[in-house]
Amino acid sequence: EIIELQNAMVTWYQENQRDLPWRKLSKHQDINKRAYSVWVSEIMLQQTQVATVINYYNKWIKKWPTLQDLAKASLEEVNEMWSGLGYYSRGRRLHEGAQKVVNELKSEMPRNAESLMKKLPGVGRYTAGAISSIAYNEQTGLVDGNVIRVLSRLRIIGTDSTSQTAIDTFWNHANKLVPADRPGDFNQSMMELGATICTPKSPSCSTCPVQSFCKA
Repeated sequence: EIIELQNAMVTWYQENQRDLPWRKLSKHQDINKRAYSVWVSEIMLQQTQVATVINYYNKWIKKWPTLQDLAKASLEEVNEMWSGLGYYSRGRRLHEGAQKVVNELKSEMPRNAESLMKKLPGVGRYTAGAISSIAYNEQTGLVDGNVIRVLSRLRIIGTDSTSQTAIDTFWNHANKLVPADRPGDFNQSMMELGATICTPKSPSCSTCPVQSFCKA
């Protein structure tokens, strides 16, 4: 059942994914550029709608296309670029993280989720999972609000999703489901499904690629 669900999700994602700028860069041949692009997008997407982030992301990458470029920027420039996105500490941590990678890690991004969490400021379990699975193809799951909703419905988990027991349960499910090949595409398919089909209200169950697996 897991293999069938994985295949259904990845196939659906290939055919239906939204055309988002960071997805193009996440396939870049330079592994550090891939990781940087995912990192910037995921930090911007915290607390902010995709439609809003696209413009900010494009401007950011145009001004600072690499980690090294961002590391050279002043905090004032970063705050100015971030203006309007809110939660300015996100931009400051990105800037601080870029400087740390350049100055302390020889411009090489940490290569797995565990190291990303340990070494980069503002990178928690979800962001580390996103960077490592999408940019490095590490077999690690991730859990955000969209994934929680999808998993809750797939397995009718009715509980307070903020409790530690629930969080552990969702992460266990996510890590069990993610395939060894194409983990990044699978993780993005789960987030994409929650954002576009398995929405909070009026989900489009009739067009869901994993309807047959869904207990809800």
